[in-house]
Amino acid sequence: MCTNRRPVGGRPACGNRGGVELAAALRQEVASRPELWGSVAITACDCLGPCFDGPNAVIYPEGVWYSGATAADAGEIVSEHLVAGRVVERLRYQWPDDEE
Repeated sequence: MCTNRRPVGGRPACGNRGGVELAAALRQEVASRPELWGSVAITACDCLGPCFDGPNAVIYPEGVWYSGATAADAGEIVSEHLVAGRVVERLRYQWPDDEE
């Protein structure tokens, strides 16, 4: 989960765009689900790259990228992706070279 911060007025940063709050909400959601304890970790990191589309997160081992999520989306990401194994398509990052 990108929580990188930059000075206001420059290039956007996930931390300034809700990444810190999203990381906290994801941690809270994971903590509320005993079945995920010990198998899921929410790890903050610096810049992941696509700053204009953030906040950005990557779920491994699948390598699924999410962008533009908010703290309000944390429950859906956890219940759908981490518990049920289904990608939340509306939040999935669309790389410029992805085929439609």
